[in-house]
Amino acid sequence: MRGIVWGIGAFFAVMVLGIAVIMGLFFYYTKDLPRPERFTEASFSQPTKIYDRTGKVLLYEIYEKEKRDPVLLSETPKYLQQAVIATEDRRFYHHFGIDPTSIARAALANIRLRGPAQGGSTITQQLVRTSFLTREKTFERKIKEVVITLELERRYSKDEILGFYLNQVPLGANTYGVGAASQLYFRKKPGELTLAESATLAALIQAPSYYSPYGDRKDKLLARKNYVLDRMAQEEYIATNEAEDAKKAEIQFLSQEPSESIKAPHFIMYILDQLFDRYGEDFVRTNGLNVYTSLDWNLQKAAETAVQTYVERNKAYNAHNAALVAITPQTGEILAMVGSKSWDGDSYPKGCVPGKNCLFDPKVNIVNAYPGRQPGSAFKPFVYATAFERGAANDQTIIIDELTNFGVWGGKEYIPQNYDGKFRGPVTIRVALAQSLNIPAVKTLLEYAGIQESIETAKKMGVTTLNRDLSFYGPALVLGGGEVRLLDITSAYGVFATEGRRVPPVSIIRIKDSEGDTIEENKKIPATVLSPDVARLITDILSDNDARAPIFGARSPLYIEGYRVAAKTGTTQDYKDAWAIGYTDKIVAGAWVGNNNNDYMERGPGVELAAPIWNYFMRNALPYLSSPAQ
Repeated sequence: MRGIVWGIGAFFAVMVLGIAVIMGLFFYYTKDLPRPERFTEASFSQPTKIYDRTGKVLLYEIYEKEKRDPVLLSETPKYLQQAVIATEDRRFYHHFGIDPTSIARAALANIRLRGPAQGGSTITQQLVRTSFLTREKTFERKIKEVVITLELERRYSKDEILGFYLNQVPLGANTYGVGAASQLYFRKKPGELTLAESATLAALIQAPSYYSPYGDRKDKLLARKNYVLDRMAQEEYIATNEAEDAKKAEIQFLSQEPSESIKAPHFIMYILDQLFDRYGEDFVRTNGLNVYTSLDWNLQKAAETAVQTYVERNKAYNAHNAALVAITPQTGEILAMVGSKSWDGDSYPKGCVPGKNCLFDPKVNIVNAYPGRQPGSAFKPFVYATAFERGAANDQTIIIDELTNFGVWGGKEYIPQNYDGKFRGPVTIRVALAQSLNIPAVKTLLEYAGIQESIETAKKMGVTTLNRDLSFYGPALVLGGGEVRLLDITSAYGVFATEGRRVPPVSIIRIKDSEGDTIEENKKIPATVLSPDVARLITDILSDNDARAPIFGARSPLYIEGYRVAAKTGTTQDYKDAWAIGYTDKIVAGAWVGNNNNDYMERGPGVELAAPIWNYFMRNALPYLSSPAQ
């Protein structure tokens, strides 16, 4: 009996102690809880600086310069409030700040997906996190979040909390709160927003930088906007037909304000995407990182000049945009990146709706845009390399260049033509590749290389976008029937330059914290993905100026006097894309010419439109890279 009494006493003692600990934590973490009027005060922060590879050229400085325009909850449309609640916290008015149901649902989803795919945070918790706490994932921070959340719910009404949240939530471009965001994106007061625009702002909350309407992912933002509308209908805030009508409504975004003091803007946006993904946007903006990138500022200026010089000339071919990227093949380091001819938002063509019908869209980075563009004959080296790697053919293998019906593919007979409409009879593979003959290329694909095998070769070398069924590509694969990104295919050509070794593209060499300690450093190691003999043979063919001269001429833009340069052009059959990619052992560069909206060019082949850009850049880059200082 005495043991039972002792056990009950111990139980109550532990329970009392636990309550005391909880109460202690509660009072400790809530004694200095800020008042609502302090919610808009920015805490001390240090800007993150992004440099070129030397650490001497400051490319961009990102800091916590917040744009705010506080509004009363009564000044925001019900649609906007409902869109946020339906998407971020559907039980907002029915929980006490912590929602066990959402936490359990998120936990089950994360277990099912084997990773942290979903969160269970309420609107109040999100407000606490952005207003009072850091992003560090520690037990202490989580305790603070829970305790302050409960205290916030005790002190303020649900409408007050929702009002605080709508004035605090980050919505991209240094903008906080729906008041500033509605002005930034639509030049409207919140009360003037339509249902579709309200759903769009709610869609930005999850990842404002990722879903920015001014980047490469506007289509993903609009898809998430539709998801928000579906959630509103499911929660019965709107009728299903209202949701469907709002999905069809056209969203007119204003041009983004030009960024302040930004060099190599498309490259910087590419860097920021990586930094935000790894560390979170708030951390990057406030923690004083020093980011040393791979960019060579001298080569970047040469690349920008090359693009801007020739894109004006190319307008005669109805080609209004161009892009260029350059990489060190031995290390994968990106030396220059020009995502389009300009970055200035004021340069949108008259009547253009960004992301929809623009011949030229300055904010889209063609170098890295997914899923890419069709490469035309620039894909041929991967097919010939596959045939060589399999031992099925070599550069002296004879193939008959003649009119050939390759049977029915995609519902119609496939009878390709050479660029000049002529046939040459028996030719060696060296001549076929150097002169970019189409019929021998298709025969090599089907008889010596294989469609699946050629795709696998391209993937091993760095092409990431060829993920459709084989039936989609067919024999047109060798003539560029699959979409690729300029960054990918340029990096893949680097494998030829390194005699078979691959290093994925590298843009960040080193990151130091505000104290000068290195927190991240590139240590990527090359991997052999292609036989050295095959890589050398492809390089030998692509640098054989005598072999390509009958088609391109002895002094074409693919020829650079005084240097042994391997190069290949590409032109899509419908003249929507023109390419030129070439390399030495020190640098590989790729150029693209075309229109953002896939409009046709006026029969402009890669050698006439893209190769001059590539040639101009390489003629500046090669002496520079060969100088004693380099």
